[in-house]
Amino acid sequence: MTPWFERGTDADAVERAFDEGGEPAARDLPEQAVEEGVFGTREEYYDALHEATVEAARRRVDDAVDTAERDVINAVRTLESLNEQLNEVDERVRDWRDETGRVPVEDVVEAREALEEGRDETRGFIEERTPELAPNLSNLAGPVLAARLVALAGGLDELARMPSSTVQVLGAEDALFRHLRGDAPPPKHGVIYVHPYVRETSADERGSAARALAGKLTIAARVDRYAGDLRPELADELDEKIERIRGRDG
Repeated sequence: MTPWFERGTDADAVERAFDEGGEPAARDLPEQAVEEGVFGTREEYYDALHEATVEAARRRVDDAVDTAERDVINAVRTLESLNEQLNEVDERVRDWRDETGRVPVEDVVEAREALEEGRDETRGFIEERTPELAPNLSNLAGPVLAARLVALAGGLDELARMPSSTVQVLGAEDALFRHLRGDAPPPKHGVIYVHPYVRETSADERGSAARALAGKLTIAARVDRYAGDLRPELADELDEKIERIRGRDG
């Protein structure tokens, strides 16, 4: 199999490698790329691979998803952007108050309120639409986290095809690349950390909880993609598994 970087060093090369069954993240490729003079160092290789992979994933979102998925994906990206803007405004306003004891520009407060209203409306849209698209995933993860997983995967079809080990670390791409460089241990979880079953489990058992959750989320995504009916027993099975994991702390 031709290494991805021999076809170019951009998103097109990564996409072609995936389409042909290649593995752009294989561990022997960095050394080969450096030996062939494509990159000067392993760090340059991983930087280029990271950038190309992110862009390739973004393209697949745009090319592969239907209207319902596109609405949910755009909504959750908008929600994340609004949250970032609100956090930045709150920080600036807080600094302003600390320095002067007041915020004399009323438009700043009004703009902040408009952002908050937009955030709440967008969240409401996600909470309404995501269960229609992915009922089981929403039942297990909640609509907002379910939407984030669909967006990160590039669509429900892509998510349903992923192994649970990949679902477990979705959203932890930066940490994963640091691990591949040898600068950090492998990440135990990505965005699923916000789920109470991961976040509220003790540190010693959090990895086990993340694996259990990712396993059920993977099954849920496949049921949603290929069947579409709600199966409450998935949530019951997850509840029981998490209870057993947490019981090991006692």
